Amino acid sequence: MAPQDSPAEGGAPPGAVNLGSLSSQQLRALQSRISSELEHLTSSHAKLRAAQSKFRDCVRSINEGVVGSSKKGTDGRDDILVPLTSSLYVKGKMADREKVLVDVGTGFYVEKTPAKAIAFYDDKVKVLEANLTELEKIVQTKSQQQRLFEEALRVKLLSEGTQSSAAATAGGG
Repeated sequence: MAPQDSPAEGGAPPGAVNLGSLSSQQLRALQSRISSELEHLTSSHAKLRAAQSKFRDCVRSINEGVVGSSKKGTDGRDDILVPLTSSLYVKGKMADREKVLVDVGTGFYVEKTPAKAIAFYDDKVKVLEANLTELEKIVQTKSQQQRLFEEALRVKLLSEGTQSSAAATAGGG
């Protein structure tokens, strides 16, 4: 698996590998590696989408529970539903509508106004959107590489099959 030394060789960029010069075993190894990378990238993409969804849920919760209308409880505090997961809520009482606790990561919470909390989560959503766009480009590139390896492997296996049948015919006659 020696990379080409200069771009002049076959017009390939530096570091490029001539797929035709690789054995079928090397092509299979590269194809397997690219498949593993694609699996990892796809998993990362799903996790980023889930995180982005959670941040959007936080914005929705602030808008609906703090900024929006609420019911006063018998003790004069606002009754709200506190999201524990995306589908599990518990009843709660809001002591102060002017402050919310924002999870800034690794178990740390910061007190913010609802407007600043929404801005914080909106910024997180935007950053994740940019990361997702970049990740999607990488996944597309890796998918193209995987198709190239598959095609090169198919051609290599066909040529090896043709050579071995020609050798068998020549040896048998």
